[in-house]
Amino acid sequence: MENKVTIKIPRELYQKLRAMVAGTGFSSVNEFIVFVMRSIASGGEISSEDRLTAEEIKAVRERLKRLGYLQEET
Repeated sequence: MENKVTIKIPRELYQKLRAMVAGTGFSSVNEFIVFVMRSIASGGEISSEDRLTAEEIKAVRERLKRLGYLQEET
């Protein structure tokens, strides 16, 4: 038996992915996500030039907050 873990994603994202995979060769959102993650992981390690700067991380966090994916810190 294959060992697996659960990864949580926002329901809205799941629903968008479900619509994307409809009519494709993927039998489920899970199968699609595993395919994408394997494709990314096959590239090897993240090089230092692929890393985000502190300013870019801040901008991403602010965008995620505006989209409702992150809660405001109190």
